[in-house]
Parts: sequence; structure tokens; C-alpha cells
Amino acid sequence: MSNRIVSAARVPRRVRFFGRILQFLLAAGVPLGPNRLVTIRGRKSGLPRTTAVAVIEISGRRWVWAPWGEVNWVRNLRAAGRATIKMRDGKEEVIATELDQTQRVGFFRDVLGPLARGIPFGIWFVRIADGVDLARPLEVAEGRRVFELHPLRAAGDPGTTGPATTDTTSG
Repeated sequence: MSNRIVSAARVPRRVRFFGRILQFLLAAGVPLGPNRLVTIRGRKSGLPRTTAVAVIEISGRRWVWAPWGEVNWVRNLRAAGRATIKMRDGKEEVIATELDQTQRVGFFRDVLGPLARGIPFGIWFVRIADGVDLARPLEVAEGRRVFELHPLRAAGDPGTTGPATTDTTSG
């Protein structure tokens, strides 16, 4: 394991500005597409930290991704391994599994790319807002973090408690 300290990525000023507005609107209950409030325990303080992120949901599977790389919520989610997602109808506890490089390429190629192409101006929006060219999934996956989210089931629930597979190339 490396002793190298990686500093948090710097999110562009425009994204931080609109992120605060987005967070306010979501907290007020305004529906804003796939955007949700995600609360993650801080890796240093242990205090809950809430941020607005897009939760990508397709065929019952869910992911969050960080267009700006190693931002603080990514580092917190990696350390905590779980989060709480606030939705219009309540909250859900989830376990987060970080995708490796190969799985991230699959996510951008097979999940986010087709989703964005299916939405009017979707590819354009991702390119402008997130600075990502989904036509180049190998390049996009480099340095960007993706987590698959799995429901955290209560003790006694007949379902499994662990995450499902993160293979984005199947089915």
C-alpha cells in the first residue's frame, strides 16, 4: 500500500454554486430528476455529511459517480462503505461498492452512455455540466469514481445482506 497522500479534487466553482442550490431544493422536497441527497459519515470527524448527487437507476440497479474524481464525498463513502439516500418517500440505507477500472469502463459504456443518449440533450448535458465525453469510456473511467449502491437489509430479512454483483457487462 502506498503512503502517498492524495488531496481531494477541486470541484469547479460553478458546480459548487449550483450544488448548494440543488441541495436546498432537494431538502425542500422539490423533485429534480435523478438527483438525491446522500448522507455519508465523515471519514475524519464521524459526523454525517450531506451532498446532492445523481443516483443513476437502471433495471433495479443503482450507481453514483463523481465526475470530479477524488472529492470529499467519494473519500467519505469509500471509508464508510454505506450511506443514506433521501428520497421523496423517505430514506434508504445502502451499502456502496466501489467499481474498479474495468467495471467503470463498463458503467460509462453500457449504463451511463446509453442512458444519456436516450435523453434529449443528455450527451450534451454530461459533456458541458460534468466535463465528460461519454464517447470515450476508457478515458472517462480514468480518475473518476463510481459506486454501485445496494439496499442494506435489516437483520432477519430473508434477503441477502451483501451487495449484488457489480458486473455491468452482463444482462
